[in-house]
Amino acid sequence: MGKKRIVTKTEKELLEERDKIEQALKKEIKVEPSKKIKEGKVYISSSYNNTICTLTDLRGNTLAWISAGNIGFKGTKKATPFAASKVAEGLVQKAKKLGVEKVEVLVKGIGSGRESAIRSLASRGLDIISLKDITPIPHNGCRPPKVRRV
Repeated sequence: MGKKRIVTKTEKELLEERDKIEQALKKEIKVEPSKKIKEGKVYISSSYNNTICTLTDLRGNTLAWISAGNIGFKGTKKATPFAASKVAEGLVQKAKKLGVEKVEVLVKGIGSGRESAIRSLASRGLDIISLKDITPIPHNGCRPPKVRRV
């Protein structure tokens, strides 16, 4: 094998590359501090093991998220309704800082924290515009295993 060459870029190329990156960052950050977001969507993903809440704007860009493990619950305590309500409270605090007042709630999963998270969102002062269940449901599903012959 021959020697490997290291390609060095000129200053002009480096400046152009830096400008491209800065422009991409400006496009990503569309939330200006002076311009508060009034409406958003809250996705509650509740599984047997954890509850995760995500706050997005109406386009679907994530503004904040929080989970039961993130708060400090460990093991089986993450899947409890109490942990889910604490997760929702934490998300409401983040939403208030961002200026979000009205939310659409989309619930996914079959965990025990679904109901308590929704109740906690409502009781903490967020206006819930709509409530939708987006749990994936199999239409016929996969093929069952063969019958066991002993």
